[in-house]
Formats: sequence, C-alpha cells, structure tokens
Amino acid sequence: MPWQDARGDQYAAEAARAAHERRRKLTRSVREVRDALTSTGGIKPALDYELLRVYAEHRIGASVALFLLIALVGLSSSLWTGVYSAMLWTALALAIHLLSVMTCKRFLAAPPGPAMQRRYRNLFTALDLTFGVSWVLNINGLVDPGIHGAGDFALFAMLLVVAVFAMLAASVPTAVYAATIPVAAVVAAHYLIRGQPQDLVLASLTMGAEAYFVMVAHRLHQSTVSALEARAQLDSLVGELEQAKAKSDEAARRAEAANLAKSRFLAQMSHELRTPLNAILGFSEVMKSEILGQHTVPTYKEYAADIHESGEHLLNLINEVLDLSRIEAGRYELNEEPVGLAQVAEDCHHLLKLRASSRDIRIHELYEPRLPKIWADERAVRQIGLNLLSNAIKFTPQGGEVWVKVGWTASGGQYLSVRDTGAGIPEEEIPVVLSSFGQGTNAIKTAEQGAGLGLPIVKGLIELHGGTFTLKSKLREGTEVIVTFPATRVMAALPPAEAGPLQPSLSDGAAPANRDKAPERKSQS
Repeated sequence: MPWQDARGDQYAAEAARAAHERRRKLTRSVREVRDALTSTGGIKPALDYELLRVYAEHRIGASVALFLLIALVGLSSSLWTGVYSAMLWTALALAIHLLSVMTCKRFLAAPPGPAMQRRYRNLFTALDLTFGVSWVLNINGLVDPGIHGAGDFALFAMLLVVAVFAMLAASVPTAVYAATIPVAAVVAAHYLIRGQPQDLVLASLTMGAEAYFVMVAHRLHQSTVSALEARAQLDSLVGELEQAKAKSDEAARRAEAANLAKSRFLAQMSHELRTPLNAILGFSEVMKSEILGQHTVPTYKEYAADIHESGEHLLNLINEVLDLSRIEAGRYELNEEPVGLAQVAEDCHHLLKLRASSRDIRIHELYEPRLPKIWADERAVRQIGLNLLSNAIKFTPQGGEVWVKVGWTASGGQYLSVRDTGAGIPEEEIPVVLSSFGQGTNAIKTAEQGAGLGLPIVKGLIELHGGTFTLKSKLREGTEVIVTFPATRVMAALPPAEAGPLQPSLSDGAAPANRDKAPERKSQS
C-alpha cells in the first residue's frame, strides 16, 4: 500500500539516522579513550604537541627579556658575590638560556610525532632543571648571614625566578617543577638552618610563595588546555561542516539533475501520452454517442463509455502530475487577474452538483455578501476549489453533507473553507495525506481511489499566492480544509485610477496601484 510504503521509508530513514549517530558517538568515545591512553599527559596527543609548541613559543618570545633579566641579576649580585663570580654565573645562565632557545627552535622545525614529543618534553624539563640549579649556585652565595642585604636579594631573586618560570613554562608542568623547586628549596633550607624566628617566617613565606606560583602555573596550564580543546573542537566542527556542506552540495546537484531529468521525462511523456489519449477520447466519444450508427450489441456502447471515462481520468491524472511537478520545481507561473472567490466557489459547486446529487449529498453554501475581488490566478483558484470540493464529495458517505464557506479572515484577507461529514483522517496520517502520492487508510478502502495529488497541489497553489493551508480532521466527525488569501491580495472597492503615461488603468487588467486594507472581521470558519 502506498501510505504504508511511505511510512516504512520514513521509519527506515529515522532508524538509519539513529544508527549513524550511535556509531558516531561510539567512534568518538573509542578515540578519546585511545588518545588518553597514548598521551603522556593524560590528554589528547594532539594537545600534547600543542602544549609543547606553546612552551617553545613562549620561551622564544621571552628570550630577549630573559636575557636582560639574567644580565641584571648577575650585575646586581656582583655587589655581594664579587665581579668574577657574578660574570661566571651570568655566562653559565646565558649559555643554558641560549641552549634552551635553540632547542625550542629545533622542536618547532621538527615534524611532530609521539617519540619526538616525549624526547623534547624530557629535554625541556632537563634544561629547566639545569637552569634552576644555575640560579641555586648564584643564590647560594647570597644567603650568608654575615653579608648585609644579601639574604633579601636572594629572596627577591628566588621570587623572580619562580614567578617568571611559572608563567613561561606553565604549559609543561614538569618544567615548572624542575625550574622552581630547587631554588625555593635552597632558600627555605637556609632560612630553616638559621633557626631564628624571623628566618622561620621567611622560610614559611618562601614555601608559601612556591606553592602559590605552582598553583598559578597549574591554573594557567588548565586554561591553556581548555583553550586548545575549544580550538580543536572548533576545528573539528568546521571540518564536519565543510564535509556536510560538500555532501549537501553534491546531494543538491544530484537532486537538481534528477529534477531536471524528471521534468524532461514528464514533458516528453505528456506529449507522448496526450496524443493517443486525445484520439482515444475522440473515438470513444463517437462510439459512445453512436454518431455513426447504433451498435448491434448494446454492451459495446457501455464499453465505449467506460473507455471514455477511463481516458478522462488518465488525462486528469497526467495534468495533476504535471502541475505538481511545476509547483515543486518552482516553475508554476501565476497569471494574475481580479478573481471573485465566492463566484469561483459557486462555479465549482455547479460543476460538481450532479456528482453530489448522485450520492445524495447535500452541499450548503455560506458566502459573505459584497466581498471584493482578490488578485490571483483564476485557473489556480478554480483548481483549488474543485480539488477541495471533489475530495469532500468523494469521502462523504451517501446522505452526508458538505459546507462551502467564503468570507473574511481576521487579518483582512479572504478564506475558502470546505467541510464534510465523512469518516475523517487519523491525526498520524495527516502528514501522509499532505505528501505527494500519499493516501490515508480511508482513501485506500474507498472504491474511488485517487493519485493522492489533490491536497498537495492545493497546498502548493495557495502557498504560491502567499496564503495558508489548514487541514482539520477528526475520526467519524469529518474533515475541514481552509485556504486563506492574505490581505495584500484583496482588491479595494475603489473607482478605477486615471491612466497616466506610466500608469495603466484597471480596465486594462493591471493590478491596482493602491489596495486598501480590508476591514478587520472575524472568520466564519
């Protein structure tokens, strides 16, 4: 059955999407666990490399400032340790600093890889440990209690080293520990060895300062990791969006090509089918009417009538398919002109009156008087009315009733409503009924089956006019379809405008230059 096939395809598509999402989440979880197991720092390997790169860039960027700092500390420490010792320490510290900068440059130039990352992480830690030990050698000569002011300068140098390396090496925590702990430990140990109350306080301050700057380095490390993760997620999202866009563009290209092929096929088949259908309809009409003489067998006349009726049904089906295909392709052009909605509804009633009478169905008309015309395509409006009214007659049992209403909407537009007392449509089948070639269970059970194109065509035509389509239905109570035309399409009851050199008059069939908004009235539907 068509509606069951459509629903089955929908369920299959949803199940496929759910399975794809589950596989995607599982793949992501497996990748995250694998990255955590193979990472040296407990995070993704890509972030390991990024953290090392941040460390190297910071060290290179601060190389000049650190060079000046070492020179300044060396020059200042010469007041207590002597010029020769200060120069020797300065040369040693600068050599270690220069080696660290060169190592950072080699790291940035090397191709990334797990082995390379482990090697350079250990190398950075060892260099910072050596650098911290070099500062210990300088500070160790400044903590002599017999030298006035040397202890204070040693404490200042220690705080300076700890603060600088807490910021520069925050992305590699082991380097922070290696560079700061030896210096802080030596200064605190010297204060503790003295044993004076003030020295114990300074030792506590030293250890507290070390703990504080280590904590600051840890927070900087977490912030760096968070920023790198956010950037990685953004890059991944951008990549997924680019892939999705590429797939979407490819799907759109294929859909456009398929739609073009469908349009060409329908246009060709329309010509190929209409030509023999016209001959079938013409000859069957001649045979049915017995224009060339009576049939010797009366049954032949009935056969000719059946052939003619089937041919008309097939021709109507071809026309509906072509109309729907033009609407879906956006190629349906509206031939707009002033149209009386109530007059069109009355004409549709007149055309289908015989069909309703044959099924003992009463059609009630409720038209609001003195409705102005609307600016619309008369053929499309007439097709909307015929489709809605024929559907209502088709699915209304014998002895039922149909109401056709035309009136004002609350926003100043006009509406056309068709309500029947048929079996109704289940709520879950409404999307199926509104889809192309979709049919509900009641449509399948009835003897008068259609192609399932009536309501989709109505919905497409009213949307081309900027209006709305509403379907209300309850089982065993009936169905009501309401189509509304916006207030901008309601023509004001004004005298024709004078035609100027650039302004055509209304008598020429042009659209009105000014359209007054219709009065606010409540809908009768």
